[in-house]
Amino acid sequence: MFTGIVTAIGAVMSIERKGDWRVVIAAPWACDEIDLGASICCSGVCLTVTDRSSDSFEVDVSEETLSKTTLQTWQEGTAVNLERSLRMGDEMGGHIVSGHVDGVAVIENISAVSDSHRLEISLPPLLAGFVAKKGSVALNGVSLTVNSVGENMFCVNIIEHTWKNTNLGESALGSCLNLEIDMLARYVSRLMQVAGEIR
Repeated sequence: MFTGIVTAIGAVMSIERKGDWRVVIAAPWACDEIDLGASICCSGVCLTVTDRSSDSFEVDVSEETLSKTTLQTWQEGTAVNLERSLRMGDEMGGHIVSGHVDGVAVIENISAVSDSHRLEISLPPLLAGFVAKKGSVALNGVSLTVNSVGENMFCVNIIEHTWKNTNLGESALGSCLNLEIDMLARYVSRLMQVAGEIR
């Protein structure tokens, strides 16, 4: 479980593309203190640490994850938003994020608003109903508030701090982002579906 508050930017060091991908990610942490089997949110995707050194950790990425996320475009040097899993007593600064990506969103427009950046984003039609004005989404693992919604579109505002301290600052028109809808919206939808089936 995560909060969508990115604490570091790492970088892909190497990728072994045999079956499941094996990826080594450099991180500005004492990585040899990370437990094997620990979960780390990597640009919005919850991945399990399978090995580590003093300044990097290794993860395996399944075919399912590659097919549903932007990780299939990773290469050496790709910047990766990082967040360690939430611990009891940690501050809940964003919203509850599972690291289970629902789909890939695409940046359709970027505009400056004072010191911030407004992103207009398209998303798969099947996910559009889960995004609400003033609700929460996670983009590349970053917890964000939805400013407005349209048909298969929504807008978010990225403040300068977030722009500079996450890989969202590398965004351009056409960039793809890992999208996780709000967990509450997912469960409300499921409950409504089940209620409809019972009637």
